[in-house]
Amino acid sequence: MTTEAERREDVRAAFDSVADVYDGPLGNNDVVQWLRGALLRFVSDTFPPGSRLLDLGCGTGIDAVQLAQRGYSVTASDWSPRMASVTRARALDAGVGDRMDVVTLGMHELHRLPARSFDGIYSDLGAVNCVGDPADLAAECARLLHPNGRAILSVIGRICPWEMAYYLARRRPGRAFIRWSRGAVPVSLNGSTVWTRYYTPGELGRQMSDSLELLEQRSLCLFSPPPYLLAVWNRFPRLCRVTAVLDEHLGSWPVIRGGGDHFLAVFCPRPALDSGRGAGPASPEP
Repeated sequence: MTTEAERREDVRAAFDSVADVYDGPLGNNDVVQWLRGALLRFVSDTFPPGSRLLDLGCGTGIDAVQLAQRGYSVTASDWSPRMASVTRARALDAGVGDRMDVVTLGMHELHRLPARSFDGIYSDLGAVNCVGDPADLAAECARLLHPNGRAILSVIGRICPWEMAYYLARRRPGRAFIRWSRGAVPVSLNGSTVWTRYYTPGELGRQMSDSLELLEQRSLCLFSPPPYLLAVWNRFPRLCRVTAVLDEHLGSWPVIRGGGDHFLAVFCPRPALDSGRGAGPASPEP
């Protein structure tokens, strides 16, 4: 039985091993870019330029640099030193080093950041799925956010019909239903292990509910094939353009919004936290 600390080290080693190639088909193919675009639109629609944002699990910094180019002040954090190094280089190359602070910091280490530091927090492409305790993460997010702040999370979902159909067709039922596991499961990445927990929006919302309130959710890649089925997009481009339109227009509908390869969830801090759990070292509000 692995400990949570050992699992975190496995995850760090896995992403260190792919940092130099992650901007290619592995982590930024056309479907991944479409998923990134959904999160970036939410962030841009929620926060005015000039807002201070925290990127949790920034990877190679693609999202953080784009937002810095749009006028945001971004603290980009990642548990992988190699990913953080690539992000620093990207920020310098893009000329936005003055609007970005890059830190090697895991989501279990957010207590190192000062309270009430950010207008918004965001996390893309399932970085939150590698967190051991969503309740602890929620408490730290609530402590770091201004009272009217928001956390926007792109999370790998539990209900992905494409994945179930794909692996059942290949007679791999264990892989087809891996997302239904209730604990952390080992997912292979470049020969290393990424310990991953899967959620529905409701499950994640309940686990974070002591500190954050779930305000909004929508599915991503429910009708459309997920990023690892890029070959389907390439073979059936017209059909996939139709499914993408369905995702964009129907993804926020009740029932439908709980599924998808990923989902977007928007949270706000619970007001009671000013004197309760997660308030941390911040001074009491007047």
